[in-house]
Formats: sequence, C-alpha cells, structure tokens
Amino acid sequence: MTRRWRPSLWFVLGGAMGGTLGLSLIGLVIFRYLGPVIGFGEAAILLGAAIGILTGALWLILVRLLQRPVTGLAAYAAAVRAAPDAATPEPAHFGTRELHRMAVNVIDMAGTLADREATIRSFTDHVTHELKTPVTAIRAATELLEDDPALSPGNRALVGQIAGAGEQMQRQLAALRELAAAREVPLGGGGRLADLLPSLGADHPGLQVTAGGAERPLPLSPDVLGIVLRHMADNAAAHGARALRLTADAEGLTIADDGKGISPGNRAHVFEPFFTTRRESGGTGMGLYIVARLLKAQGAEIAIAPTPSGTTFRITFPG
Repeated sequence: MTRRWRPSLWFVLGGAMGGTLGLSLIGLVIFRYLGPVIGFGEAAILLGAAIGILTGALWLILVRLLQRPVTGLAAYAAAVRAAPDAATPEPAHFGTRELHRMAVNVIDMAGTLADREATIRSFTDHVTHELKTPVTAIRAATELLEDDPALSPGNRALVGQIAGAGEQMQRQLAALRELAAAREVPLGGGGRLADLLPSLGADHPGLQVTAGGAERPLPLSPDVLGIVLRHMADNAAAHGARALRLTADAEGLTIADDGKGISPGNRAHVFEPFFTTRRESGGTGMGLYIVARLLKAQGAEIAIAPTPSGTTFRITFPG
C-alpha cells in the first residue's frame, strides 16, 4: 500500500453536501443578475449546463473516494473466500482514511486466517502421519497375538480390547483427515440429488434412499453435497434406519430417516466434535460435526427438525 494523503470521510461527505448546496445558491444569484443581461432562457441553459458539469465532477470524486474502494474491497474478500490459497492482489484504491484503515484490517485478517488455516492443515497432516505407523504396528501385533494358540482366554480378551482401541484410533485419524480435507473443498453450486443417488444407494444397500426434487440444482458443489449425504446416510444406517428420504426445495434440503431418533438430551450435542452414543461400536462422533462445519463454510446451516418419529435434519441455504 502506498502512503499518500487521504481525506477523512466526514470531509468528503461534508464537502459533497456543501458543494451541492453551494451550487444551488450560486446558481440562483447568478441567474438573478445574468438573466436581464443575456436573457433568462439563455441564462437558465448556461447555468444548467454549468451545474450539470460540476455535479458530474462531484459524482466522479465520490465514486473514486467511496464507491470504487468499497467494491474493490468486496471483490478482494470474495476472491479470497473462493480461493484462500491463491495469491489475490490487494485492492488498488482505498479512498478515505476510514476506508483505508478498514481495508488494511480486512487484508490483515485474511492473511491471519490463511496462516491459521495453513497451520491447522500442517498440524493435522503431521499428527496423522506420525500416528499412522504406531497404529499400524499395534494392529499387526494384535493380529500376531490373536493367532497364538497358547494365549489364555484372559489375555485373548485383553488383546481384543487392544485391537478394538487400535481400530478406534484408525477411525479417528480417518475422520481427522476427512475434516481437514472438507475445509479445503472449493465453493460452488450445481449439485443435484439425482447425480448422487446411485452411488449413495450402492454404498448403503441396507437403506432405501428416495428423493424429491432430485433434479433441482442446489447451491453446493457435487463434492460437498456428496460428502454431506454420505455422512448423513452413514448416521441414519448406524441408528437403525431402513429408509432415507431426501427432499430438495427452494429454501433448502430435508433429510429424514426412520431410525430410532435422537433423545431430547442429546439434541443439543449432536453437532459437537467427538460426541457419539456409539462409542462401544466404533462411532467417532465426527460425522455430523464434519457436515456442520462443511456446510458453515459454504454459508449454509443444518439443524434438527421436529418429527414424530425417526430423525429429520433441515439444511438451509443462504438467501
């Protein structure tokens, strides 16, 4: 950013109001004295042209000092949001002092968020990479111990618990990698239920998946929509559902199943990380959290909708 003199916002607004009022008053005075000399019709045309030119110059000043910096900053923010890792050029014009300070803060905030995102991604990659080897070693060791015919029943039960803990760690690491990948999914739209129903049914043969409004384009990319629906189908199947109904409309997407439902005490916690009622059967508590975070990154929201039986989720898209 280049250092230059920048007028204050109050000076620009006050000058615009003062200039408009001054042009009107000066025009009346000049018209009063110029009319008898050159004729009132000619004086009106001359003053109208002069006031129009001066008003146009004032408009250009306001566009340069107010409208162009605001639209440039908005375009910069939109470009950073669409491609956080890309080198987005900073706005070229900053207008008044107040707009300059706001632009500096927005640019600094974008850089801070990008650095934080890179740190989280690097830490996630490091943790998952470092833990992958010991978890694999635990799994291999338990498999060798389980094949030992001399292992006592008590020790065999202990080895089974160790194996289960190793599998749980693998699932948590997979969920962590998926969460990190979900944060990097690009924004976009055009995803349709019709394009994802075949793979969703094939991945969940125990679920009867049906859809309403399947051809309606949704404001989510196919990748994002696929991740969301897969997690929702996994969650429904894990809670005993046999049927899953997807309904897309102009305001959002409804996902309803006929499973055992969610107890009132658990409703406030289902979108929290690592919250699960299936810990003993391998639940990681990350599925709905990933869905909620992914949708939030797209500007959408998910909530539990009232239903007499089963579970219904409602996804609302930004207007």
